[in-house]
Amino acid sequence: MTESSAQATRRALLRQALGGAVALAAGAASSAELGRSLVVVYPELGEPFRQVFTSIIEGIEDKLGGAVTSVVMPNNANPAQVADDIRKREAKVLIGLGRGGMRVAAALADELAVLVGCVVSVQESEARSFPVHTLAPDPALLLARLKRLRPGAKRVHLVYDPKLNAWLAKLAREAARAEGLELATQEVVDQAEALRAYTQLLAAADPARDTLWLPQDPTTVDDNAVLPLVLREGWNRNITVFSSHLAHVKRGALFSLYPDNRELGRTLAAAAQRLVAAPKSAVAGVLPLRQARSAINIRTAAHLGIDVATVQSGFDLVYPSS
Repeated sequence: MTESSAQATRRALLRQALGGAVALAAGAASSAELGRSLVVVYPELGEPFRQVFTSIIEGIEDKLGGAVTSVVMPNNANPAQVADDIRKREAKVLIGLGRGGMRVAAALADELAVLVGCVVSVQESEARSFPVHTLAPDPALLLARLKRLRPGAKRVHLVYDPKLNAWLAKLAREAARAEGLELATQEVVDQAEALRAYTQLLAAADPARDTLWLPQDPTTVDDNAVLPLVLREGWNRNITVFSSHLAHVKRGALFSLYPDNRELGRTLAAAAQRLVAAPKSAVAGVLPLRQARSAINIRTAAHLGIDVATVQSGFDLVYPSS
């Protein structure tokens, strides 16, 4: 290489490096600016829920590189009054956490860029104006985990309330096809119907082929009536039962996925950045949880003939703990 060509190469590399540095600085500046104009609102709850919100906010601040304004809603707070308080702060972006945060977001959806996170279940009609990041694990993640644990599984049964989880069933059908599984769904409208559906499908299920998925659905998964029946009959008939609720694993479900709260916060912050950068491209609707950790019940796994020593290391939480 001649001296002139070497100098030209060095100049090109310097321009590239300077351009990258400018882009990084601009990105940092825009993140910091967003952080100053962003408000997070969430309900005042006791532990462990308070720590959940705290971790999510820490993730938001990690992503944006600085502190954000947080507004805590007292139990008796009027969402309209909280919305007025946020207007006075001249916020440009609102992240609402939990049901309380979602009510405030709904009140401000026509005025600010808003999104919602950390909601257990939501009707699609409630998410027509803004994106709602739920705590329902993505079916693709759940069913991929199921196939690793139960490679012989052929069918997944899902009992759900269509008002709450039609969107989830649609995603589940796509995920099931990708994993070579059949998804057998039953729509129910109340707990009595749910009990009948579970009783019938558990009686007819083939333990070698069939599995049962308990979604985050207050209509179909009651902890006092439905859950004991499903776990008892699943155990007695060696049927794989997995859940979208972490607490169900402790009680005997084979496995579940649960939120990585800090990563969820980072995801919400990234979504807020995209919302501000291109507000017209934002897609409203219900979104599943992908920032997930995993839990397994090794007593149930051993009962089902799963090699516990092989699978245990792939989980973040293991029950029973001792």
